[in-house]
Amino acid sequence: MVDTIAIIESDRIERMSMLNADTSFLLLEEGRKTEALDVFTYAGGGAVNTSVALSRLGFDTSILVKLGRDTRADFLLTRLSDEGVSTRWVIRDADAPTGASVIVSSHDRNAAVFTFRGANTLLSPGDLTASAFAVDLVYISSLSNRSADCFPTIVEKAKANGALVAVNAGVRQLSVRSGTFLESLKKIDILAINRREAEALVPGLVAQFGEGGPTPPLEAGEQPPPLLARGLLGGGYEMSLPAFFKALHSLGTTYVMLTDGLGGAFVSENDTLIYCPAADTTVASTTGAGDAMASTFAAFIALRQPIDVALRAATINASCVVAYIDTQTGLMRREALDARVNANSRLRIRKWRMQPSRIANENTAVKG
Repeated sequence: MVDTIAIIESDRIERMSMLNADTSFLLLEEGRKTEALDVFTYAGGGAVNTSVALSRLGFDTSILVKLGRDTRADFLLTRLSDEGVSTRWVIRDADAPTGASVIVSSHDRNAAVFTFRGANTLLSPGDLTASAFAVDLVYISSLSNRSADCFPTIVEKAKANGALVAVNAGVRQLSVRSGTFLESLKKIDILAINRREAEALVPGLVAQFGEGGPTPPLEAGEQPPPLLARGLLGGGYEMSLPAFFKALHSLGTTYVMLTDGLGGAFVSENDTLIYCPAADTTVASTTGAGDAMASTFAAFIALRQPIDVALRAATINASCVVAYIDTQTGLMRREALDARVNANSRLRIRKWRMQPSRIANENTAVKG
């Protein structure tokens, strides 16, 4: 995607928040020009953000995407080359233009995004060159429309080459193709999703595993992370976090990372549930935070780092990304990120042991 980002002062654009839902709206006055602090153009999109993140972390990185034959594509290819990302698997479509988005950043900088997906939607099985999958790590960003139909084939090709498979699927893919997605979990090693995406999976999981589930027994005065206390709500169904993670693991995936914005992030592996709070930072824009979290966690798992280290590294890298208006300026290089992970003891890791009927508290805080 080519992102055009408009930064608007909060007093120049109205915001309406719903009282009974976690939803708010930016209101644009019809027929009126709204003054912006500035307007920028950047390279973006999940695959581009991820490839830049992995390249900066020291990986030999290639990208497989579909672009148009236009100036947007030329801009993206130059940006990728500058970051040391190989574009040998890029496909150029003669008819469809390259994807683009317009981002309105105001108030708490949780931006509103207008998206034109263009050639992004037109990936076909013939575009999936077999040799592109002969790598250590295959990271699959969100796919939509016809491209999403290729998802099982992409996973199959990756596993056939013995790659570690990491997936950061979008909410539309999980909502419309949840059955196909859940069937592919047996070949997915790392699944990274946010709360909204997780809730899109709830109806399909409830159909197989039932509603509700165990909740964590808390010690007197212990305050659970908000999402652990609340659980997931999707399609009129409720599912506790322990039940949600257990269901995904039973379908085959090894690691599940679930992010909740300022509410922090969870990672589950087997019978272990780990939580890391969000890092303190000044937020310029939340766009790209999820890509930073997922790609950094996958990178550290590929490097055989412990999951608590991987989660802390992902949290720190994402906090650096949201300090900038675009999705890539804040992405850290490996040496600098390692130093921050080793020096940062304020991110208090909490860990629980999951059991079939309950979660047993193993320890409440681990300082790094």
